[in-house]
Amino acid sequence: MKKRIRLIISYDGTAYHGWQYQEGVNTVEGVLRRAVSEATGGETEIIGASRTDAGVHALGNVAVFDTNSPIPPDKMFMVLNKLLPDDISIISSDEVPLDWHPRKLGCRKTYEYHIYMSGVRIPVRRLYAHHTYHELDVDEMDRAAGFFTGEHDFTAFCAAGSQAVTFTRTIYACSVRRAGDEVIISVTGSGFLYNMVRIIAGTLMEVGLGRKKADDIPAIIDSLERRNAGPTLPPEGLFLIGYEYEG
Repeated sequence: MKKRIRLIISYDGTAYHGWQYQEGVNTVEGVLRRAVSEATGGETEIIGASRTDAGVHALGNVAVFDTNSPIPPDKMFMVLNKLLPDDISIISSDEVPLDWHPRKLGCRKTYEYHIYMSGVRIPVRRLYAHHTYHELDVDEMDRAAGFFTGEHDFTAFCAAGSQAVTFTRTIYACSVRRAGDEVIISVTGSGFLYNMVRIIAGTLMEVGLGRKKADDIPAIIDSLERRNAGPTLPPEGLFLIGYEYEG
């Protein structure tokens, strides 16, 4: 009998051209497809919750697939992990209703962006945090982050090439904290536009550097002009933390 299996997936995005399957290109979805096919003995579509970009990491992306395999749903993750490379791991697996779709249900999605402050670049950190030589004003960044919460038109924080029909999104929480020499920007929302979190992070970094003020944020949002926001920071510092689904 066909059943739908939900996977919670963690991966290091360094070696991949993003999540989404592309013929002839190394992607997280492509590798996962091959592992699922080998484990279940049949080709199947993988439906992912978030199509992360090249270089972006995940601690808790979500995906589902349908199968007739006799492997118990709660044991599927162990079978798949034996077939996956070291930079992709299934954290857990379970059975969900056949109509359960990770992109069509109400949810809260959380991202973190990591920046480290150091007088010299640390090569081994380059794939997991953005570097700055400057000391950032974390308190001012955190104050600025508060202006992003609520429902807004985030056109000013969307990169060119977006296929979004509407640019209105709801941010439930946005904060900045320091952990040692790292500054961690955390954003939780109902959904995000193309490169939205990386542009928010770039704008908050501008605040931390004193190039923008926290009180500038409402006007930047209201302007609906991409040129008024900060730069799009590199993908390597971005982590998809996870999803909280309603119901």
